[in-house]
Amino acid sequence: MGILDERGILYVLADLLSIVTIASCLISKVPQIQTVRRLQSATGLSVNGLLMELASYTVTMLYNFTNGYAFLSYLEYPILLVQEYVLVYFVLKYSSMLGQRAYLWAGLYGVLFVGFATGLIPSSVLMMLVPFTTPVGATSKVMQLIAILRSKDSASVSLITWGISAFTNSTRIYTIMLDSGDRMLLANFGVSTILSSSVLLAAWYYKKPKKE
Repeated sequence: MGILDERGILYVLADLLSIVTIASCLISKVPQIQTVRRLQSATGLSVNGLLMELASYTVTMLYNFTNGYAFLSYLEYPILLVQEYVLVYFVLKYSSMLGQRAYLWAGLYGVLFVGFATGLIPSSVLMMLVPFTTPVGATSKVMQLIAILRSKDSASVSLITWGISAFTNSTRIYTIMLDSGDRMLLANFGVSTILSSSVLLAAWYYKKPKKE
């Protein structure tokens, strides 16, 4: 069997990386959620950045789902979305933004999600949204990076969460190249890897001086 056969070494490695990526995503947002709950504060976290990240995750997952891509190549997105919902909830709560308006937007989000997933909303609309996931996802990370650089304080930022983000984004570049070669997804994950790594380094730098 050649190394490039359908079930060759490269594809076995891709499957293993997918499993590791999914396993990592099971806890990727948990450290950040725990930090916010422990401090009962969302200081240093960008609400707009989190909402943009939520939108990017949602569109990317729906795009993969409606195109029938291999489930293992995007299974982390449902997992990330559940954690993102919890994180957004607590950030809104401790930012005193959890009110009727927030619940109305959540209801609208739910209706649109179901509409795309079931095909009630034409997939052509989703196709128009997909190209925006890269700039939207990138902007959310840039906003977090700017927040850290401006405050010079990363006490509320989890290094574990951003380390996992950088790792999982980088592994997806490889798995997508073998599975679908989708250029939009490759561009998305390439940019995300660079920005997640930048946030990680900035958070580490501004935590380091505070260590005893």
